[in-house]
Amino acid sequence: MTLPSHSDTPPPTQAGYRHELYPYAGRDEFLQGTVGFIQEALDGGEAVVVAVPEHKASLLRSEVPEDGKVRYVDTSAVAHHPGRLIGAWQEWIGEHAAEGRPVRGIGESPWDEVRSQAQAEQLRYHEWLLNKAFADGPAWWLLCPYDTSGETAALEQLTRCHPQIRSGGRSTACTDYDPQAPFDFASLSQPCDPYEEFIYASGDLQALREKISACAEQLGLGGHRLRELHLAATEVATNSIRHGGGHGTLRTWGEERRLVCEFRDAGYISDPLAGRRRPTSTQAGGRGLWLAHQLCDLVEIRSAPDTGTTIRLHTELTG
Repeated sequence: MTLPSHSDTPPPTQAGYRHELYPYAGRDEFLQGTVGFIQEALDGGEAVVVAVPEHKASLLRSEVPEDGKVRYVDTSAVAHHPGRLIGAWQEWIGEHAAEGRPVRGIGESPWDEVRSQAQAEQLRYHEWLLNKAFADGPAWWLLCPYDTSGETAALEQLTRCHPQIRSGGRSTACTDYDPQAPFDFASLSQPCDPYEEFIYASGDLQALREKISACAEQLGLGGHRLRELHLAATEVATNSIRHGGGHGTLRTWGEERRLVCEFRDAGYISDPLAGRRRPTSTQAGGRGLWLAHQLCDLVEIRSAPDTGTTIRLHTELTG
């Protein structure tokens, strides 16, 4: 295949963070690029954090065993949840930063296991947000492998999210990188009929939870997953009441083995990282969206000053 355009000019120095895409085709190229990247790090006295799907981790362990300098992290709780990944990298990298050690990371999302178009879009958006999340943090270098032997439709969009690209063991500047906006979000799909609608304001949170419970019961969702959804929904609705004009509109429906709860209000969320960075112990607010990302399987946000905010909480149905 033809790789996206790139320049032979050395990549520009970035403040604290270097983000590199590695397109590869198949098992051998995956190992060639990632093992080489790890060896470069070890030769330079750097630590390495590997966050890839388990079958890829097994391949790498056979070549580079885990030791004090190479750590393989369990991604099962975050890999399919794009909103949790930045917080996870904060934790993984923070441990080494506290020791003052240079660190590299290898992070590959499970693209071959993507469950919906919305999830794929949020994973791509996460790749772009990484540049903002770590721009002013500790210096580290993240390599993002992407297998081009299967579906390659996302490759062009991913090059727009990565300032550097790796090919043949060399890192060069990616001229497709867009520091402003990696891609235009697709419009949210229409709610699936039949859906329920409820306008809420102060004093209506219990009624809102009851509306969600009624939809959940029809879909067979209960137990701790419903309790988690209630908590996330309460946080989002409370934000609507406090910051979105005093009221909002809830819609609920079932879609492709998921319960979807949509919240609309007149507010505007200006920070694209809202809810994705781990709150600090002294932080006064801003925990609502963080909790929603931790408790739901997917969170979609669309917000603009002239149209307000729409937030969709997705909870997968089991059984």
